[in-house]
Amino acid sequence: MSRWLALAVLSAAMLMTILDGSIVTVALPAIQHDLGFSPADLSWTVNAYLIPFGGLLLLSGRLGDLIGRKRVFLAGNAVFVAASLLAGLAGSPGLLIAARFLQGAGSALASSVVLGILVTLFTEPGERARAIGVFSFTGAAGASIGQVLGGVLTDALDWHWIFFINVPIGLATILLAVRALPAERGAGLSAGADVAGAALVTGGLMLGVYTVVGIEGRGGGESLVLGAVALLLLAGFFVRQATARTPLMPLRILRSRNVSGANLVQILALSAMFAFQILVALYMQRVLGYGALATGLAMLPAAVAIGGVSLFVSARLNDRFGARAVLLAGLVLLAAAMGWLTRVPVDADYVTDLLPVMLLIAGGGLVLPALTNLGMSDAREDDAGLASGLFNTTQQIGMALGVAVLSTLAAGRTDDLLGEGASGPAALTGGYQLAFTVSAGLLAVAFAVAFAVLRPVSRSSARGPRAGRRVLS
Repeated sequence: MSRWLALAVLSAAMLMTILDGSIVTVALPAIQHDLGFSPADLSWTVNAYLIPFGGLLLLSGRLGDLIGRKRVFLAGNAVFVAASLLAGLAGSPGLLIAARFLQGAGSALASSVVLGILVTLFTEPGERARAIGVFSFTGAAGASIGQVLGGVLTDALDWHWIFFINVPIGLATILLAVRALPAERGAGLSAGADVAGAALVTGGLMLGVYTVVGIEGRGGGESLVLGAVALLLLAGFFVRQATARTPLMPLRILRSRNVSGANLVQILALSAMFAFQILVALYMQRVLGYGALATGLAMLPAAVAIGGVSLFVSARLNDRFGARAVLLAGLVLLAAAMGWLTRVPVDADYVTDLLPVMLLIAGGGLVLPALTNLGMSDAREDDAGLASGLFNTTQQIGMALGVAVLSTLAAGRTDDLLGEGASGPAALTGGYQLAFTVSAGLLAVAFAVAFAVLRPVSRSSARGPRAGRRVLS
């Protein structure tokens, strides 16, 4: 029973993290009005969260291996709760942005070790598959729930409550985690305190995420320079890991085809899935004229479909057919959803033009649990936190890349169509259609990589990390 309570605690923390990434979006106009944000600076309400979140995940995962994953989880939640209270009380743009940065850092600490804890708690294949299904459901549902809840709280109370709501949930999570999560000492900082490597990878990832999330409001030359510096820092990190006596990320973890392949597939798939969530919401509001709350409700079937598949179907299919086969099937469904959206009209009818997409997107409920199984299958116990941090890092990279690149393509196509004399709604629709076409292409590439690189998970590997296992050595 204690393991399932631990799963509930871990899922609640992940739900809070994912929810916080989307709950802000529908409240942005109210925040801008109250705090006096300029249109250019308003995006930093979101970006200030994404940059430390994406940049600190790998370092946080390794810290979990060194000082204990439970300690890092508790510390991350404490930082997140304190930052949420600060954000709710913020009376100026600067204070809100600083609080959002701290929220992102706390989320990175907490979420980086969640999978590492989960796979060491659930070692039997059937139980582990069900646990991952529950965990994936909370992550997938959190984004859609965030949009609905953000609209409700902003309309019924005010935008401050989108942050205040995290405080009681976070405190309850901390109290339950103290009791439910297993205590562990970790290997000790001397076993892998690679300060130089930590500086290189954290700087490279944070600068890389900063480059991606701010690409729309920055010149091409400046973005190119920033991107080049980020790549140099990351290249230096890999050189460091190959030569350091106690590397932050032992490169052996990338020798597994399943670990490296699952992370690459995740970048491609999440780029399409997260962009779908943002772009469909924008299409509903800017083209079809939906309000914020109506948009969130219209997205609910997708959350229900993904959640139902994650909870009740994915574990059984993974156990019967294997994670690789289930992943491939899920990618086909997602590609079909994006293909359907490439023909979405200006005057769409929700039932005939959008509801089928919301149902096909249930493929995400197959993809996410299967990727988690594959991405963590070859991690040995003392690297579980690192593998978890790597998996969450590529998740954030995929989300940031998808939103930045696909929204830029959509905006560029819209401008071209407006220049050709198209109406505003028609031009916007054409831009979104291009983005959905590219999304379908990304999913096709993800399918090809998964088919060519990933291997079926053996029953012994499906049991998760164990002490002394040397799968990646």
